[in-house]
Amino acid sequence: MSGLKGVFFADKLNYQGYVDQRFQDLAEQFSRLQDGRAEQGGAALAVYFQGKKVVDIYTGKKSNTEQWNAQTLSVCYSTGKGVLATLAHIMVSEGFLDYDTPVAKFWPEFGQNGKQNMTLRHILSHQSGLYDIRNVIDRAVEMADWQHMLTVMEQATPRFSVGSDIAYQALTFGWLVGGVLEKATQQTLTTLLQKYLVEPLELDGAYFGIPAFELDRVARLMTKAEPIQKNESRTEKAKVKNKTIASFSDKLIELSGQNPQDFVDAMVPKGMRDFSFFSDQGLQAIIPAANGVFTANSLAKIYAMMANKGVWDGKIFIKPEIFAELSKIQSIKRDRVMPIPMKWRLGYHRVITMGKRAKKGFGHIGYNGSGAWCDPQRELSFAYTHNFKIGSITGDYRLWGLTQEALRCADAEIKGSKGWF
Repeated sequence: MSGLKGVFFADKLNYQGYVDQRFQDLAEQFSRLQDGRAEQGGAALAVYFQGKKVVDIYTGKKSNTEQWNAQTLSVCYSTGKGVLATLAHIMVSEGFLDYDTPVAKFWPEFGQNGKQNMTLRHILSHQSGLYDIRNVIDRAVEMADWQHMLTVMEQATPRFSVGSDIAYQALTFGWLVGGVLEKATQQTLTTLLQKYLVEPLELDGAYFGIPAFELDRVARLMTKAEPIQKNESRTEKAKVKNKTIASFSDKLIELSGQNPQDFVDAMVPKGMRDFSFFSDQGLQAIIPAANGVFTANSLAKIYAMMANKGVWDGKIFIKPEIFAELSKIQSIKRDRVMPIPMKWRLGYHRVITMGKRAKKGFGHIGYNGSGAWCDPQRELSFAYTHNFKIGSITGDYRLWGLTQEALRCADAEIKGSKGWF
């Protein structure tokens, strides 16, 4: 059974964990979406509403030999950008730096090759012009060397005048933001994350560069034996079909005004065949734009603090004036890399749904379809993680559908009606 039929007739209770009755429909949808592929991987979902945890569930397989459990960590790709951005805003609130002072003040070596006036605001809103990864390193494995990559960022030249355009910094964002934070605070990124987010929020798993003793907690990609292809002509036809689809996709991007090369330069380092974010080397490296490792509960709790406008359990993480600034849309100009409007804030984008609107909401999704966000108007936060081998820079129907249902369940409580829009 597959497709929509598989979802409609799936087990509604194929999950473990805690669910508030008001969000039971969301839990059942999560189960339906995961049930048919439970042997292909696992997933977790966490939601906070009005300051309380209302969903914390999981299902499926963590690896070929293990089931997902409450302590399972997941590689979340760009979803981690939202965590890094949140840390940056806390540092601004703490007075270590601000959004509009040139980065070179904190990081003198950075102020070369046309970057002397670049600010944290430019970087957080993807207006730095430093989105190119493909042409600044020769091998993807170089990304595993934190200090080397900071030097690469120091020497890089923006692809356009700073502040004049928008291009999603798919991989460079982590070294740019993380580097600024380290230089401004004189503390390591690992220390900052632990000191300002993990410990005060009592998170159960959040890492940029996971320590060796935590590797066993990480959900790995599922592997399976490759089928023997008996009909060579079918293989060749498949290759032609895939090439045609890729060419058609590239053509659509061109017709829309985007340059496919911008996407490749931002997203695809040379030599990725020799490097994996899921290898022990990849997991232990500090690559904040791509290899953040989290539990769904940790992500949802970080955004629960943001849903409460920077305050949690009586502690002010982000001052009101800073929160007001970070949540403003910086530009609605078309992004050179992303194929859909993102409405970039300072480190976050809009909440992508299937109908409901979250005008004041923001967060970040990851290449594998993970995602986390908050909606301060609804006092709602959400996080979805998994280990399925898929890739999509805008998420997929599972993320959109679960986001939609989370908003609907919240509205049933707030407005008395779920609605679709």
